[in-house]
Amino acid sequence: MWLLLFLVLLFMIFGKLLSIALKAAWSITKILVSVVLFPLALVMLVIVGLTYVALPVLIITGVGVLLLGRR
Repeated sequence: MWLLLFLVLLFMIFGKLLSIALKAAWSITKILVSVVLFPLALVMLVIVGLTYVALPVLIITGVGVLLLGRR
C-alpha cells in the first residue's frame, strides 16, 4: 500500500517537474531562435549573395510583427 502511494506521488511530482522543464526549454528555444539564429541566418544569406532571398523573408517577418505584434 505504501509502495502504491509512493509511486503515485512520485509520478505526480516528476510529471509536474517534466511539464515545467518542457515549458522552460520551449521558452529558451524561442528566445534563442528569434534573437540569435534568425538574424544570423539573414546575415549569412546576405554575405553569400542571396539578398534576393533574405530581403523578402525580412519584409514578410517585419510585416507579420507589425500586424500581429504582442497580444
